[in-house]
Amino acid sequence: MFIGIDIGTSEVKALLLNDQHHVLATAGTALTVSRPGPGYSEQAPQDWWSATQSALAQLRASFPKEYAAVRGMGLSGQMHGAVLLDARDRVLRPAILWNDTRSVAECAEMMAEMPSLSDLAGSLVMPGLTAPKLRWVSRHEPAIFSQVAKVLLPKDYVRLMLTGEYVTDMSDASGTLWLDVQKRAWSDASLALTGLTQAHMPHLVEGSAPGGYLKAEVAHDLGLLPGIVVAGGAGDNAASAIGMGATESGQGLLSLGTSGVLFVVTPSYQPNAASATHAFCHALPQRWHQMSVMLSAASALQWVTELLGAENPGVVAGNAAALSLTERATAPLFLPYLSGERTPHNDAHVRGSFHGLSFDTDAARLGYAVIEGVTFGLQDGLAALHAAGSNVPRLSLVGGGARSAFWAQQLASALNVEIVTHGSFAVGGALGAARLAWLASGAPVSAVCQVPEVDASYQPDASEQALLAARYAQFRALYAPSGA
Repeated sequence: MFIGIDIGTSEVKALLLNDQHHVLATAGTALTVSRPGPGYSEQAPQDWWSATQSALAQLRASFPKEYAAVRGMGLSGQMHGAVLLDARDRVLRPAILWNDTRSVAECAEMMAEMPSLSDLAGSLVMPGLTAPKLRWVSRHEPAIFSQVAKVLLPKDYVRLMLTGEYVTDMSDASGTLWLDVQKRAWSDASLALTGLTQAHMPHLVEGSAPGGYLKAEVAHDLGLLPGIVVAGGAGDNAASAIGMGATESGQGLLSLGTSGVLFVVTPSYQPNAASATHAFCHALPQRWHQMSVMLSAASALQWVTELLGAENPGVVAGNAAALSLTERATAPLFLPYLSGERTPHNDAHVRGSFHGLSFDTDAARLGYAVIEGVTFGLQDGLAALHAAGSNVPRLSLVGGGARSAFWAQQLASALNVEIVTHGSFAVGGALGAARLAWLASGAPVSAVCQVPEVDASYQPDASEQALLAARYAQFRALYAPSGA
């Protein structure tokens, strides 16, 4: 028995997996995001720990016997968040999250001071990544910065609570800009850009290796065996890839969660920062991946759902699906940049917009426009990955958006690839985290990282492709850089 814990932005998810690859139970506890200023996005790290305890209690109540027999835990989480601790492990301020855009000026300064940083770190210097956040804190909150003893990523704060250890894995560390991604080691030069040293950093391990052991007192409180292994784990996207069995070159996934991510495994470090893609370490040794990221995906559908007063995103998606191709052709166009964008624009200040509104525009057309706009953003991302040398014939669809057959079909047509879903396995990082715990307990990759059974397959549709191609050209023409 293994537990996977995914520290998301909107929810902490926990999953119980047995060694026959059966997911016995899942549980979740909701989180909230604080936005104390324009472009700001923060959470209290203590809330992640409270939500983790709550989610584990739900698993324990559902399958008490199996839960008590758990042999390992794995952690997955939202990447890039900056958790600042003092010398006594006290949280100094709310964690600055991956979708926070306040550090634009600091990014420009870092690139000017170290032009080779993108080659080393596998990514352009973006406000969402961790390092610019620390430079912002040093400038705007110097009293807090002076007390910083350790900087942890979100999932690794939960690890600290579980094990008492300062540890992170290679995939999550790749998103900080402090890692030499090819060498899989902290870079003294990039740390110096933010006034930090390796002493401020957690110990590095591979995602499939042990990353600590459960403390006795915590085990007692959680109802688990003391000393069980806590795997190194992974950033949420690499963990999702492990859960989908994407471990070899050319395998990939599409995550439709709060953000939208295209993830393709590569056999070596292949950076191409000019296209605003990321080249990061995978969660397994000597494997890397390329990734395109858009900041608003299923969260944009949630936003328009609330705006329209609908019951849930499924209702909006269903109404959009009921539109004929002719009706879709006259729907507004939507730019999905509600909190800025990464791939391909790297534009923190651009914002979302509707175009082509008329008196005929109704709730169904608005919903369709949002779904299509996110699809087009992902199409941009795939084009960037193609430019970076990746080619993938099939993508596993995971995240909340995987529940919509309509959206899955549209993605297959727009991206011109086979899209597959995996039913109850579309649980994102939690399943991958549980599998990494299994690996950390000594099992081989071939036995653990199997591709889940396909629940449904979606092939490109020629009629839909014709409609989308014309609208995509209009979509591409609408973007203007925020500084223009």
